[in-house]
Amino acid sequence: MDMPCPEWVRHVEQKWTEMRSESFSLLTDIDAIFNHGLSLIGPEDLDTFSRISEKYSVKKSPERASEFRQQGNLSFKVKDYTAAALYYSKGVCHADKNTEELSLCYANRSAALFYHGLYRECLEDIQCSFEAGYPSHLQDKLRTREAACLNKLRKPEKSNTPTTNHQTPPCQKNTNSTTCVSHGVSVYFSPEKGRHILATENKPAGEVVLEDEAFCYVLIPSNKLNTKTKKEGKAFDTEDRHCHHCLSQSLSFVPCPNCSYAQYCGESCRKDAWERWHQWECPIGADLLAIGILGHLALRVALKAGQNEVQRVKKSSQEDHVSCSSYKSDSPVQLSLGGHCREGSDHTDCYHGNSYMGIYSLLPHVAQHSPGSRFLLAITMATLYRRLQGGPPPDMWVSCKDEGVSGIWQPEMSMLGATALRHMMQLRCNAQAVTAVRVKEESGMAVQSSSEIRIATAIFPVLSLFNHSCSPNTSISFTGGFQTDPLSQFGCSEGHIHHPESSHCGVTVTVRASKDLTAGQEILHCYGPHCNRMEVKERQRLLLEQYFFHCNCQACQSDLSEGSQNAKENASPGLKCVKCEKPLQSRMDRYMCSLPSCGHQITSADVQNRLQGLQCLLDEAIHLMEGDRLDKALKILKSASSQANSILTETHPLQGELADATARAYATTGKWSLAASHLERSIVAIQAQFGEDSVELGRQLFKSAQLHFNAGDCGAALSVIPRAHRLLSLHCDPCCEELQELHEMESCLQGLL
Repeated sequence: MDMPCPEWVRHVEQKWTEMRSESFSLLTDIDAIFNHGLSLIGPEDLDTFSRISEKYSVKKSPERASEFRQQGNLSFKVKDYTAAALYYSKGVCHADKNTEELSLCYANRSAALFYHGLYRECLEDIQCSFEAGYPSHLQDKLRTREAACLNKLRKPEKSNTPTTNHQTPPCQKNTNSTTCVSHGVSVYFSPEKGRHILATENKPAGEVVLEDEAFCYVLIPSNKLNTKTKKEGKAFDTEDRHCHHCLSQSLSFVPCPNCSYAQYCGESCRKDAWERWHQWECPIGADLLAIGILGHLALRVALKAGQNEVQRVKKSSQEDHVSCSSYKSDSPVQLSLGGHCREGSDHTDCYHGNSYMGIYSLLPHVAQHSPGSRFLLAITMATLYRRLQGGPPPDMWVSCKDEGVSGIWQPEMSMLGATALRHMMQLRCNAQAVTAVRVKEESGMAVQSSSEIRIATAIFPVLSLFNHSCSPNTSISFTGGFQTDPLSQFGCSEGHIHHPESSHCGVTVTVRASKDLTAGQEILHCYGPHCNRMEVKERQRLLLEQYFFHCNCQACQSDLSEGSQNAKENASPGLKCVKCEKPLQSRMDRYMCSLPSCGHQITSADVQNRLQGLQCLLDEAIHLMEGDRLDKALKILKSASSQANSILTETHPLQGELADATARAYATTGKWSLAASHLERSIVAIQAQFGEDSVELGRQLFKSAQLHFNAGDCGAALSVIPRAHRLLSLHCDPCCEELQELHEMESCLQGLL
């Protein structure tokens, strides 16, 4: 949930309807907007907000702790030790301190960790269980497990090392907190484009053009309410799998002692998060979930910056900068890091690297927000500020002159709320989803499927300077603790999960050229709407709605050109005639065969019904596969594929999805060659949908290489691996699991030749 929850939005909208303040609508200064909103907050607003946020409660709950422990026991009985450990972790987070329930959750989790070979974590949980008051009559089995762990650690098991004969050493990560713009890439400014990025020399596809560390980020919670309303099941949300500070995955989380929500991969992350912001966020944890991820991130940015830095930046903005009108030419002007801005600017035409000024100088687009939108954000942040005042002021917002008045909120501290409001307005256009590929944990599946998911929302100071294109010439990937599976061979050694040091925790985005760049060419990033995934009219609507600009990129110009647009309107959307198999063409509310002598027609409604029917069959088959009912799933997939072949061309996306699901089903039964042949059909559709240089095609080719490898078809595997490697290298970090595995497969196969 990016924005405030619907119930709070309705409350503020009602408040706005009742007042319709002309004076508020005319305000454009963010400090004035916030202070006006603060003056309008009454007891009824705070009561309403409290009632709403209660639904997102993060209070400890012994009852829920017991329920999660019982769910963990059920998973443990069927030897699903990963799910068991995660359920026990949820129990640990919900249990009160120094209680028997907490001790039982720790003890049970230690058993799951033991079966995973995580002996040091197991020992830590055993110690925590004893400290929490584990019942004396049950301690013998814990002592036995403790002795077994110590014995295992003296003789590390081979199961904790990679089993592949051709091992690739783990990649070395750059842990320095820096932002690096590649040589041959510079930040420029022009009145037309604002700040933007140009290549100053030729860059080949795949070369890194930027590494930018997030100034701040917040883990994305589920869209569900508190745990009382969550459905039972084996699925775990992002907040259950990742450290809330460094985003690392773990099976042995350390809980916040005061709330049930925050959890950490280790004590160092817990302490670091507490010192930086959680001690102020914890008491208002439910409120932060209610206002949405952008409000939470905005507050965190303001907390991190602190009063002194905000005052310095605001003063600098008023005294020492350059206006856009001072540029006499439309030609781009190169900006240097730390260069002085000229008189009259708001720093939006200067380059500040990864400093707080780099964040502050991003445009808040105050005028582009509607009065109602500004009112919603102002009232929301003012209400959150009032809730924050229920505790002591943040250390970074206490000035030297106020240190003698401990715990008192001074009037000038309202700058904290106004600063957070500024960042909330900025984040609408500058927030970046941090994504990762997650393997779906499906019981009994020999071949796992994966999907890209959002892990966190971040703000990157330099990435935010890239302009948009619906057909970008870059690809981005993220590095951080979230990438490594808690049981992966590169994250675990001698029975111990390695977690990053808190001083180095962070998220870095790497921008690579996805196409060859020439000197003087603008380097462009896609904000979301992509020409391979969305029609031009929908792209332009979304970009105007969220980012306040009318896109005029080359892809949009091409799509909107008269000849191209007519061709698109008449072209077959992957549909073919059931009589002669020629492509269908769109004509108003129906489709007509492109062969004049055939003349077959079908209504758009009929086509839609058939497509929906095929989608339902696909969904049913996948559900059956997840329940290990493969025979029935394959029967449905064969029927669906037969129906699809009569009305869809091989390039239709649904054909690709059906072929991919069929390949997974055959792979699960060990029929690797049959699975590979079906995956080839999926590859055809993926390439048509996303393009021959897309990461989606690269991942599909990676799966093809896996299937050929498992089938023992060395020639086929070796022919696919270079293609998969080339595409994944354009888009992914060199240390990503797919590239690591491709290297291992290739080394193994070449050793057999």
